[in-house]
Order: sequence, then C-alpha cells, then structure tokens
Amino acid sequence: MSDTPVAEMSFEQAMAELQEVVGKLEAGDVPLEASITLYERGAELKAHCEAKLKAAQEKVEAITMGENGAPTGTTPVEGL
Repeated sequence: MSDTPVAEMSFEQAMAELQEVVGKLEAGDVPLEASITLYERGAELKAHCEAKLKAAQEKVEAITMGENGAPTGTTPVEGL
C-alpha cells in the first residue's frame, strides 16, 4: 500500500491500490485491526475513484455536426 494521500492520487493509482486492498482482504490472512484499516483505506479509494469518474464523465462532450457535415461545436453528453 502507498503512503500517498488518496486525494493526490490519479484514478489509475487509486484503482491499482484499491485492487491491492481488495486482494489482501479477500485472502483473509490479515489480522482484524489491519483488516479494518485496509477496509477504511479501500472505502476512501473507492470514493475517490467514483469522484474522478464523475468529473471525467461531466467533461465528455459530443461533437455536433452542421447540415454540411462539418463540426459546429460540442454539447454535453447526457445520461452517462
């Protein structure tokens, strides 16, 4: 596990660490106190990843085309 604060992690870093946390918890060979710490870190990583995905989703735009087939601008994509 990294000592990097979750808020400073990229999406990819947070996902990689979250997978590591889940793997350790699934293995079941971690003492109870360490499991609680891992679970808390995992919850924080999950929330961070969800926030990063939401922010990225809001930035996704669809290119709008004019009658002549040329791009005229962009509009936010709905329903992602």
